[in-house]
Amino acid sequence: MRSLLALIPALLISGMAMAEPLHGISMHGKPALPADFKNLPYVNPDVKKGGRVSYGVVGTFDALNPFVLKGMRTTARGVWDPEFGNLLYEPLMQRSHDEPFTLYGLLAESAEWDDERTYIQFNLNPKAHWQDGKPVTPEDVIFSFNLLKEKGRPPFDSRLNGVAKMEKVGERSVRFTFNEKANRETPLILASSTPILPAHAIDAKTFEQAGLGPVIGSGPYRIKTLRPGEQIVWERDKNYWGKDIPSKIGFDNYDEISVTYFLQVTTMFEAFKKGDIDIYPEGDAINGTSDTSHWGQAYNFPAVQRGDISKDVFEPGLPSGMFGLVFNTRRPMFADEKVREGLSYVLDFEWMNRNILGGAFKRTQSYWQNSKLGAYGNPANEKELALLGDAAKRLPPEILAGTYEMPTTDGTGADRTVLKKAVSKLGEAGLTIKNGKMVDKDGKPLSFELMTQNPAQERIALAYQRSLKLIGVDMAIRSVDDGQYQSRSNSFDYDMIIRSFPSSLSPGAEQINRWGSVSKNANGSFNYAGVADPDVDRMIEALLQARETEDFEIAVRAYDRLLTAGHYVIPLYYIGAQWVARWKYIDRPEKTPLTGNQKQTWWDTRAQ
Repeated sequence: MRSLLALIPALLISGMAMAEPLHGISMHGKPALPADFKNLPYVNPDVKKGGRVSYGVVGTFDALNPFVLKGMRTTARGVWDPEFGNLLYEPLMQRSHDEPFTLYGLLAESAEWDDERTYIQFNLNPKAHWQDGKPVTPEDVIFSFNLLKEKGRPPFDSRLNGVAKMEKVGERSVRFTFNEKANRETPLILASSTPILPAHAIDAKTFEQAGLGPVIGSGPYRIKTLRPGEQIVWERDKNYWGKDIPSKIGFDNYDEISVTYFLQVTTMFEAFKKGDIDIYPEGDAINGTSDTSHWGQAYNFPAVQRGDISKDVFEPGLPSGMFGLVFNTRRPMFADEKVREGLSYVLDFEWMNRNILGGAFKRTQSYWQNSKLGAYGNPANEKELALLGDAAKRLPPEILAGTYEMPTTDGTGADRTVLKKAVSKLGEAGLTIKNGKMVDKDGKPLSFELMTQNPAQERIALAYQRSLKLIGVDMAIRSVDDGQYQSRSNSFDYDMIIRSFPSSLSPGAEQINRWGSVSKNANGSFNYAGVADPDVDRMIEALLQARETEDFEIAVRAYDRLLTAGHYVIPLYYIGAQWVARWKYIDRPEKTPLTGNQKQTWWDTRAQ
């Protein structure tokens, strides 16, 4: 028990309620690891640091600022990066990938909050410093949040929406007091999803310009060399402040990290074969490059035959997510839900799976499939029906029962039964086939364009185009380069695109940016479908405010049902596993955490 003398300062600070400093915080329940934990459970704490790794990516870059709209999709990898690590900038707390949503100390060595989560206080680690040696201060934290509010892109610009007051407390603490717009996830988003930037090294006036000027952060790496659009090389900061804290033990194991950019996936794979890059991730559903035939047939080159390359399969414990063709409902032709539903039925997944995808994929039926959070396979109970309220009346009985599925075809590519069902649904929207064309009541043909960004997406598009022609729908395919794709995606300048919406076991505020009404017209948001549904907003709010696990699960399932019933996306497939090939001099921990492989924990065996 703390002494009375120890309590006095806390009582004197603005009348603040007392709270014990916490080494970790969780969305639901308590952190799995004790206060004296030595390292996260999915790392090798005994790895000797050294060596190098070379990554490959498809695309280009012309900026070092991913927090503004201009640099959103063209920032060099590693600056703020969930896959390769936050090499330059860091958040206040580090997320554990072996728990649904738990954070442990990083820049903030501890946090304090009350049971109602009306506030959170972050206590900075006194060892934390920038790469130029200056300490990370409360002023830096306050500067970062204010700057991103004023100049940042979505969702960084909305981080303070739920904050009534942000203030420095003592010498090294920052306290956020929340308003009525906050929810129970708000403090965790502040802690884990917002970069802390150096106030003394950033010019707020030029922040929006992105660019490639000199940068410093608090992270474990510095930029060594930079070739715009081609390659960025990072080198370890030997004076990195956090190398010995528990949440960073076993991470950042290379002396040098290079990221090389390629125009095409095929070129990147050839570079991997030659050893120019060390790791090749297959099954990239985000970019629609999943190809079982490639995984099964392309690895017959000499290095594989010699045993120099390992093909690893990781099985994360996550829901399926949703990968599919996204309708832009801002377009008049897709405003009617019945039109979207009818066009969804036209896609012959069975033919596509067999003839294009190697026959190894499973059709996705809902956004949180294969989990307690998913609507598919889980009927709505009384509490969920009560939460849905009047919204339940507009949901088909099979969606409420958890039995709704996309139609299964005979795989011939011309299943008349399914096509008839699609035509019937389009007929409910006033569309009919005349002279071989699907037209509206005014005789205007139904036609639209699908924008793609790589050959794998084009193959999917061609298969869909083939099916649409059978019912008189004209779909054009427009393949664009990466820069144009990103620009048009940011401004919602497309009829239809192919996207992935990954799902976690702890969905939260990120859903606002994907499906919330406020993000519909916010350039740079991930609301690609243009959804603006009060019931969807209400379910997002319900899952954010849930205090008990049961209430949270009910809210997510109800939310899943609304998204599925809205037919905003034509579901394609999920992999259920992560496929990664690597040269064997790059090794990895034995344990696969809940969210799948973590490349930030791998190492170079040549340095051991």
